[in-house]
Amino acid sequence: MTQTAEAAADPVITGIGVVAPTGVGADAHWQAVLAGKSGIARINRFDSTPYPVHHAGQVPGFSAAERLPSRLIPQTDHWTHMALVATELALADAGVDPADFPEYEMAVVTSSSSGGTEFGQHEMERLYQNGPSWVSAYQSIAWFYAATTGQVSIRHGMRGPCGVLCGEQAGGLDALAQARRLIRDGESKVVVSGGTDAAIGPYAVTAQLSTGHLSTVDDASGAFVPFDADASGYLPGEGGAILIVEDAESARARGVSEVYGSIIGHAAGFDPPPGSGRDPVLRRTIQRALDDAGLAPGDIDVVFADAMGVPALDIAEAQAISEVFGPGRVPVTAPKTLTGRLYGGGASLDVATALQSMRAGIIPFTSGPERLAQGCDIDLVLAQSRRLRLRTALVLARGYSGFTSALVLGRA
Repeated sequence: MTQTAEAAADPVITGIGVVAPTGVGADAHWQAVLAGKSGIARINRFDSTPYPVHHAGQVPGFSAAERLPSRLIPQTDHWTHMALVATELALADAGVDPADFPEYEMAVVTSSSSGGTEFGQHEMERLYQNGPSWVSAYQSIAWFYAATTGQVSIRHGMRGPCGVLCGEQAGGLDALAQARRLIRDGESKVVVSGGTDAAIGPYAVTAQLSTGHLSTVDDASGAFVPFDADASGYLPGEGGAILIVEDAESARARGVSEVYGSIIGHAAGFDPPPGSGRDPVLRRTIQRALDDAGLAPGDIDVVFADAMGVPALDIAEAQAISEVFGPGRVPVTAPKTLTGRLYGGGASLDVATALQSMRAGIIPFTSGPERLAQGCDIDLVLAQSRRLRLRTALVLARGYSGFTSALVLGRA
């Protein structure tokens, strides 16, 4: 490894909070990933009969009423409920009590893609069925992409730099990169970052159908098989992960002896327009992220792939990985086949999984794919997990229309 001295100043991740189809809590999620236990099932949040998509990753047994103050629930969307719970879990995991920090040294930077679609749909129903006086005053904020950041900030008295990144799946990595900047620039000591999303509902699913990327295969086990010869698109999912990003020195000063890892590199890009004849930006984005981390391709121990499940996009990702690392030269995994794509929450969940993977020295297998498509010359970890000493991990994420991001993690 050729990690630069500057990396010593990179922030560390001290807490993980997960609310995902694979479970509530970081350990529940990790155990499900190791077991290959899928959170994908037939949609039960609404009657999907009239729609071509019938399966999704839904968080089992999640009850906002059991975990949040009752006054917050009618003011906020399901997506924000999950983020508030994930934040509580992450803060507890990190041992961070916000009361112990100056309020302006704590920040919140989250990712959002769909916003409060369920809340918005219900209020639109009230509007058209009963008139404008029936629409909740909270409609003006609950649907908005920054609602989760605002609610987390208010609930925990975090008044430092706050923001939201809207780059679909790629936004989750960009949010963590912004958290890294705030820590490295000395603007914040603690940043609550990551994201959740909840794009499972009649309006949300309808909005996604025009992409042509959703799998309509009516088989929970075979509908989302990225890199496979039978790949047919992806399934939607809900939830995500919230991470506590801290200044390393500050974490040590408050007695933290073990952290999950550090954020040591990042780059983002945006694809050229379709039909331009120019290559996608993923290969260059990976290389720039490695440069930012001061690493060579041979220093990366595992890649957590974006794994769209759309054949042409799978091949493009596989080719980018092969061009940077060499065909089959680095293990690649995609545990998101157990959850579906979580949009604004997906990449942060991949980061949480990668951190747990490095801590345990285990690369979880990718459940679902069996026969790699022609052109996917990657070492996709299949059938069983692989034990390996992991010092670094590269997490990739792409968003609809061209958002692209790559994040490099280092083992603490």
